[in-house]
Amino acid sequence: MSPRIFVVVGAKGGVGASSIAIQLAEHLPAAGPRYVIDADLAGRRALAVWYDVAKQLDVARLPGAPAVAAKGKLSVVELARSYEDGFVVSAESVERFVATLSPNALVVVDAPQPFAATVRPFIRAAAKIVVLSEPTLLGVGAAQSMLSAMDRFGIPAARIAFTLFDLRGAAELRAREIAESLKFPIASELPPHRDRGWGRAFGRFTAALATAPEAPEMTSLRPSSVNPIGDRRSVQRDTAAAAPLAPPPPPDPASAANERLKTELHAAMFSKIDFLAAARAHTDAQKLAELRGQVDAIADDFLAARKDVASAEQASRIRYEVIEEALGFGPLESLLHEADITEIMVNGHENVYVERRGTIELTDKQFVDDAQVRLVIERIIAPLGRRLDESSPMVDARLPDGSRVNAIIAPLAIDGPTLTIRRFGTKRFGIEELLAVGAITAPVLDFLRAAVEARLNVVVSGGTGSGKTTLLNALSSFIPKRDRIVTIEDAAELKLVQPHVVRLESRPPNLEGKGAIGIRELVRNSLRMRPDRIVVGECRGGEALDMLQAMNTGHDGSLTTVHANSARDALARIETMVLMAGFDLPVRAIREQVAGAVDIVVQVARLRDGSRRVTGVSEIVGMEGDIVTMQELVRYKQRGLDADGTVLGEFEPCGVQPNCLTRFEELGVAYDPVTFQLSPSKRAEALWLR
Repeated sequence: MSPRIFVVVGAKGGVGASSIAIQLAEHLPAAGPRYVIDADLAGRRALAVWYDVAKQLDVARLPGAPAVAAKGKLSVVELARSYEDGFVVSAESVERFVATLSPNALVVVDAPQPFAATVRPFIRAAAKIVVLSEPTLLGVGAAQSMLSAMDRFGIPAARIAFTLFDLRGAAELRAREIAESLKFPIASELPPHRDRGWGRAFGRFTAALATAPEAPEMTSLRPSSVNPIGDRRSVQRDTAAAAPLAPPPPPDPASAANERLKTELHAAMFSKIDFLAAARAHTDAQKLAELRGQVDAIADDFLAARKDVASAEQASRIRYEVIEEALGFGPLESLLHEADITEIMVNGHENVYVERRGTIELTDKQFVDDAQVRLVIERIIAPLGRRLDESSPMVDARLPDGSRVNAIIAPLAIDGPTLTIRRFGTKRFGIEELLAVGAITAPVLDFLRAAVEARLNVVVSGGTGSGKTTLLNALSSFIPKRDRIVTIEDAAELKLVQPHVVRLESRPPNLEGKGAIGIRELVRNSLRMRPDRIVVGECRGGEALDMLQAMNTGHDGSLTTVHANSARDALARIETMVLMAGFDLPVRAIREQVAGAVDIVVQVARLRDGSRRVTGVSEIVGMEGDIVTMQELVRYKQRGLDADGTVLGEFEPCGVQPNCLTRFEELGVAYDPVTFQLSPSKRAEALWLR
């Protein structure tokens, strides 16, 4: 008797392979210990993040050996943390690890690179290899390539459980059409998690895997030769160790040489294939599979003719990455998987910048030409029904993970297509994270918590990239779960945790320039939806008038953000936006609306070292003549930089008691006003200054 091993492989990125691996590890029947293996050699650490065992794994890690951390009755195992750190174990180490497992153990492997040498011991011993694909054109095209590669490696079809997972609820093809196109049986179909039939479908899927018969271990995997026209039927058998087709463990040190080879291979592909036309065309699965075959063949020919490719592993890595980039998001594909990148900026085809921890740096990534940049933009906006051409040269969109995308092309962009991607992590950046990075202190956060619970109207103000949306997300977690919340955004970014949330998103005009629905119309409509709270992602136009009216007519406790450099500037900007609504209102009337509606302004900023901070909290206290009066409650005072360039400073109370403390008492909101008490030295200084 040997451990029961199941390998989960996504035909392409983002099909939910890690999620399925986690659920199988937790729900498949097991008589002994359970293991879930993270075989992602690129070091994205999805399982460590999911189970919150990254620190345990780092402590337990030894170079060249799998790291193991216990999480309840489950053991989480990592084969790598990152290439750069050198924590990629060898195939021999994996063999030794498998040999130590209990005979009745259950092992589920999340394997993004199924043919890497490190992963092959699991592949050979697997009872079933679950190949996941979305029922879309791109998904099926990727599945065709994956199944063909498995056939070339000598993996029998009986070992493969080809599974359709409609992760996003956006199926484009029926299961029967996919099976006919691929000429491969479909073992299971899984609906989206939110679907009512998910539980039954996953139960049948699990039961089918659990009853898979014991199969002898595959003694070896074989490499293959591919002819120039992409015919996969000619297979060369070889008893030697298989050359991997997916990224092998450690990368070649000469990364610059690899990038040059990849750029040349991209150019060779773009000279022979019109990818832009392919992205715009509504092709069937068979045509998409043919495109994948063409890409495969060009890559094989190119690498076979190059004498500067040092090894089969280097060729395999370059081939894999280029094919994924050619059919994905190009040179940006790998950047989108780096968790510490918060912004990707493409300035023409030659310059790709990223922002890490608040600092902008130039990468070694390049596009072949402007046409490839346009291709990536087309791939992003095509599923959303947006367009980009000379008559409409700007577009806003978002990626499936919620990342915000802006693109602009000629004639507006003079130096080539410009693409900006504002990334949002898969994990919600909440209160604990804000405190951990020093963006806010516990006393200030406690005051804002009380303000939200007491239904004060809060405006978060700051510049571009200062963390307004992140703070708005965190503050929204203080809204009681019983409240009905309506969120209104240009591009959906907010991730509220409450159960009763209605999310609205504006709509751009169609091809005829009609059908646009802006934020202002959505704010007006939300008033008819019986909201307890209205959260507007950003006020930037005439909707500010409707928002103020909503705050003044019983919809208190609302939240929004504005672009401004100070709390006073935020009020001036709101005043300007109200005038943009098209009504000729007296300035005093607008300011009375602002003074009656807005209670708290929270100012945030990005400091010189790239960190984001709450730099001030101000309270609106009324009107004096024609001027809206406000008092600053607490401010962040900078005291210079340390030797590493990190900003030094601390939060200081401004020596005033907030008027809203009376509101807290009336509504029974628990709050200790110690936040606004000056230290003895500061109190003496304040008295002396008077």
